[in-house]
Amino acid sequence: MKIAALRLFNVKRFARQGVAIEGIGDGVNVLCAANEFGKSTSFEALHALFFQPHTGTPKDVRRLQPYSGGHPLVEADIAVPEGRFRLTKQFIGGKRASVVDLGTGRLVAQADEAERFIADLIRGGTAGPAGLLWVRQGNTGLEKRKEDEDERQVRESLLTSVQGEVEAITGGRRMSEIMAACEEELDRLATSRLRPKAGGPYLKAVEERDRLAAEEQRLAADVATLREALDRRAATLKRLSELGDAEEKTARRAAVDKAATALETAKAHAEKLKAAEAEAALARNRRDAAERELTAFREALDRAGHLHAELAAAEARRSEAQDRRRDAAAAIDAAAATVHAAEGQEQEARELLARLDAALIARQAAAELEALRSRLQQAETARTAMEQSEAAFALLAIPAEGIEQLQRSEIEIARLRAAEEAGLPSLRIAYEAGVAPVLLDGAPLPEAEERGIRDVVRLTLPGIGALTVRSNRPAGADNARRTAERSRAELLQALEVSDIAAARRRQVEAQEKAAERDRLRLELRHLAPEGLPKLREEVARRVAVLPEALELKADPDAARAALAGAAERVKAARTAAREVHPLQGRAGDAVVQAETAYAMLTGERARLDAVLGPEAERPAREQGFATAHAGQQAAFEASAAHAEKLRVAAPDLASAEAVLRRAKSVEQAAAEEESRLNVTLADLNGQIRTRSDDAVEEAWQETRDALQAAEARVVTFETEVAVLDRLREALQASRSAARDLYLQPVLAELKPLLGLLFDDISITFDEKTLLPQVVRRNGQDEEVDRLSGGMREQLSVLTRLAFARLLARDGRPAPVILDDALVYSDDDRIERMFDALHRQAREQQIIVFSCRQRAFSKLGGNVLHMQPWQPEPA
Repeated sequence: MKIAALRLFNVKRFARQGVAIEGIGDGVNVLCAANEFGKSTSFEALHALFFQPHTGTPKDVRRLQPYSGGHPLVEADIAVPEGRFRLTKQFIGGKRASVVDLGTGRLVAQADEAERFIADLIRGGTAGPAGLLWVRQGNTGLEKRKEDEDERQVRESLLTSVQGEVEAITGGRRMSEIMAACEEELDRLATSRLRPKAGGPYLKAVEERDRLAAEEQRLAADVATLREALDRRAATLKRLSELGDAEEKTARRAAVDKAATALETAKAHAEKLKAAEAEAALARNRRDAAERELTAFREALDRAGHLHAELAAAEARRSEAQDRRRDAAAAIDAAAATVHAAEGQEQEARELLARLDAALIARQAAAELEALRSRLQQAETARTAMEQSEAAFALLAIPAEGIEQLQRSEIEIARLRAAEEAGLPSLRIAYEAGVAPVLLDGAPLPEAEERGIRDVVRLTLPGIGALTVRSNRPAGADNARRTAERSRAELLQALEVSDIAAARRRQVEAQEKAAERDRLRLELRHLAPEGLPKLREEVARRVAVLPEALELKADPDAARAALAGAAERVKAARTAAREVHPLQGRAGDAVVQAETAYAMLTGERARLDAVLGPEAERPAREQGFATAHAGQQAAFEASAAHAEKLRVAAPDLASAEAVLRRAKSVEQAAAEEESRLNVTLADLNGQIRTRSDDAVEEAWQETRDALQAAEARVVTFETEVAVLDRLREALQASRSAARDLYLQPVLAELKPLLGLLFDDISITFDEKTLLPQVVRRNGQDEEVDRLSGGMREQLSVLTRLAFARLLARDGRPAPVILDDALVYSDDDRIERMFDALHRQAREQQIIVFSCRQRAFSKLGGNVLHMQPWQPEPA
C-alpha cells in the first residue's frame, strides 16, 4: 500500500477550513514547515483514518476536534495492487466512512464494510505490522508501553513468516504453534503467576476443596460440641446430687442460726459500752468547764491589779494631745487669713486685665465684621456679573452638533455642485490673431477659459450670426443640490445665523462668555466658599454678638505685672498654709490615739468588774470555783473507770458479723449453684437431643470422604500446571538456542543501515520483546536504555526501516511515516540517516514530517506542500 494524497477538513487548528497534501509519490516524501503549521495534525488525522473507527469517540478522535467544535473529516488516496482508492472518514457528528474506486468512480464500500476494507489494508490495526512503521513525535518505539506485548507478537509473526520453518521445532511456526497451544492450555488453568485462573476448572476444583474443607471443619466442630455436651451433663448430674444431700443442707442452716445468736449478744454489749462512754464524756466536759471558770477568775484578778496604773498614764497623754491640737488650729486659722487676703488682691488684678482684654476683642471683632461685609459686597457684585454672563452665553450659544451639521451640509452642497458642473457641457475658444471676440450672453467670452452651459446660452459670432446652445439636461438633475440647499437654509434659520461664518463667530463669542462666566464663578467661589446665604448668615451672626466697645483706662502691661505679683503672693501664702496643715493632722491623730487607748482601758476595767464582782466577795468566789472543779474531777474518774471495764469485756462485733455473712453466703451459694445447674442441665439435654436427631457424625464422615476426593483433583491440576510450565520453559530455552538464526532476516536488513552510521557495531535483540537490547561498540556492551536520545531515535528509525523491508518481502508493503522522528541527531548523523532513508526508499514509500527546515533541506526527495481544499458535499 502506498499513500498518494491526504486531505483534512475541520481538524484541530484547521477549524472550518481544509488543507490537502497532494502528489505523494514513491521513495522519500518530505513536508518541512514551521511549528504550528499542521504537520503533526496531518499525522494524527492520517493515523485516525487508518486506525480509529468512525463510529467511536475515543480520546484520540476527540483530540481531532477544534475548540470551536464541528465534525473532523479526513480523506486519503491510496494505491494497492488492486487499484487506486479514496478512503474517507467523518468523525463525531455526521459519522460516515466510505471507499471509492478512483479508476471507475464506483463506491466500493461504506460504513462497516469500509472499516473492514481499511482493516484488511493494515492487517491488525495499531498492533499490526503497519502500526510498527508509524513513528509519532517524541516516541522512539523502544520505550516500555502497554502495547509492548501486542507489538512483540506482531514482530514475532513477521519474523516467522519471513524466515519460514527453522529446524521444524526450535524456531519456526511449529514452535510458535506448540508454544501457543501450551500457553493456551496453561492460560485456561492458571494466571501468569501460576495461580488458579478465575472461571477455570483449576480454580473451581480449589474452591470446591476449600468449601468441603470448611464444611468438614464445621461438622467436626459440631461432633466435638456434642461429645463435650455429654461430658458436661454427667458432671452436672454428679454435682446436683452432692448439693441435694439433706445432712449438708441441715448443717448449713445450723451454722447460720448460731452465727446470728452470737451477733445479737455482741450488739447488746456494744450498746452498754456506748452508754458508759457517753456518761464518761459528759463528766469530762463538766470537769473542763469548771477548770476554765477557775482559770478565768484568777486571770481577771491579776489583770485588775495592773489596770489602775495604765489608766492614769492614758489620761495624762489624752490631755497633752488636746493642747497640741488647739495650738495647731490657731496657726492654721492665721495662715488661711493670709491666703484669703492674697487671693482677693489677685482677683481684683485678674478682673482689671479681663476688662482690658474684652476691649481689645471688641475692637478686633468690629474689624473682622467690616472685612466680612466687604467680601459680601464683592461676592454679590460677582454673582450679578456671572448671571449676566450666563444670560449672554445662553443667547449666543449654538449647539456643537449644529455647527458640525452645517459644515457637513456646506461640504455636501459643494460636492453636489461640483458633480453637477462636471456633468454640464462646456465651451472653450481659442482666437486667431485679429479676430473679434465672441459674445456669450452679451459679454465677451475669454480665450482658453472653460464655461459650462447649465440651461441655454446665446453666442454672438462676429461676421457669422448668433448661435444658441442648450444643455438639454434631464428634469430634476439638480434636485439633490436644491434639497441640500433647502436643508442648509432651514438649519441656518434654526440657528438664527446668516451663514456658517456667522455661526462660527457666534460660537467664538459664546466661548468667550463661557470663559468669563467660569472666571466669575471661580471668583465667587473664592469669596464665598460656602455660598452667599452662608456668608450673609455669618455677617448677621457677627452683628448680633458684637461685644460692646469699652474704654481703656489702664495700661494692660501694668495690669499683667500686678496680676503676676498678686499670683506670687497667693502662692507664697498657700505654701505657708500647706506647711501648717500637717501639724494639725499630727495633733488630731495623737488625740484620736490617746482617746482610743483611754476608752479601751475604761471598757476593760468595766468588764473585769463585771466578772470579779465586788472586791469584798472575790476571795470567797475564788474558793467556790476551786471546790466545784475538784468534785467534777472525781466524777469523771469514776465514769471513765466503768467504761474501761466494759470495753475490756466486749466481744468482737466485726468478727461476729463476718461469721454470719460467711454462713449465709455458703447457704445462698449452694442454692444458686443448684438452680444454675438445673438450667444448664436443661440446655445440655436440648443440645444433645438436637444433634442426635441431625446425625452429625454420619454427615461428618461423608464430608471427609468428599474432601479427600477434592484434594486429589486439586493435586492433579497442580501437577498439570507444573508440567505445562516446565514444558513452556523447555520450549523457550530451545527457541532461545536458535534465536540468532531466527533473527537473521532483520539483522541482515539492519546491518547495512548501521554501517552507514557507525563503524564496527553489532546489536543483540531481546528474545522476549524482539527489540534491540544491547549495542556492542569498540569491544564494549551498552544497554539501549542507557544510550543517548539521538542514538536511541536513530536506532529506532533504522529498526523500523528493516522491518518495513521484511513486510515488503512478505507481500505486505506499508509506508513508513516519521513525524519529527529525528529531533536529537547531530548534523553529521542526520545526513547519514538521510542516506539510510534513500537507501531503503528504493522499493519503499517513506513520508517525513519535520519542523527543522534548514536541517531537512538536505534530505532531498519529493517535497510536499499544503494547499487549501474544500470537500465535496456528501
